Amino acid sequence: MASSIAVTENTWRSLRSLEVSFLGSANAFASEGKYWSSFIVDGKYQFDCPPTLLPQLKRLGISLPDIEVIFITHFHGDHFVGLPFLMLEYIYITPRTKDLYIVGPPGCEAWLEDFAGRVYPNIIKPAGYNRIYIDAIAGEHQQAGDLKFTSLPMNHVKKDGLHAMGYRVQIGDKTLAYTGDTMFCEEAIELGDGADVYVVDCTYTEGCGPEHMGMDDIKVVRERITPETTMILTHLNARPHINGLANTLAADDLKTFTF
Repeated sequence: MASSIAVTENTWRSLRSLEVSFLGSANAFASEGKYWSSFIVDGKYQFDCPPTLLPQLKRLGISLPDIEVIFITHFHGDHFVGLPFLMLEYIYITPRTKDLYIVGPPGCEAWLEDFAGRVYPNIIKPAGYNRIYIDAIAGEHQQAGDLKFTSLPMNHVKKDGLHAMGYRVQIGDKTLAYTGDTMFCEEAIELGDGADVYVVDCTYTEGCGPEHMGMDDIKVVRERITPETTMILTHLNARPHINGLANTLAADDLKTFTF
């Protein structure tokens, strides 16, 4: 009987809903006064760390020690500059003891630890928890804590040698994918096809490019990936007109979607 109950409970846990909460929804210029794009899933899995990471997590009522994994897509300021402030919080205000996994482009540990040390020199010292960095390896099946993920390279400012990664993550029985910043590329199709939720760069509400996708690209992505996949547009320069696009939503600051 005990075994049967355990199976039922485990099944319930895997089938529970997925909560995707946006800290911000705008591009690097904080267009229309919106904050920089990022989101957290189930209060535990953070995707990108903009400058407003800490205050927006607090506004959402997130338990900061419960954050288990952070995914950084690339090293542009609106995607990683907020990380040192979270590290500072863990030292002085909200202590944590369990490991924190940080996934990023190759070389992420050296890059992020050096940056954090320049912001606040004391925060990279031992602080009662371990920061475990994982270099995202394109196409490989990887794991951060209990979370399984894969990554693909995105087409974002490659001329500057930038490594921009998109992530595909298994959370319970749901698959969530996230482009980060990218122009249209075949990898953006591969990344999102078949996912339950696909968070997509849509910087331009008209046309497309440079360096990011726009509504013209979104229409192509929508046509080429599975119709059951829910797309959420983010990194916006304005509110997109999504009328006529099936199963497509627009992110907004502090908005939560449940799947």
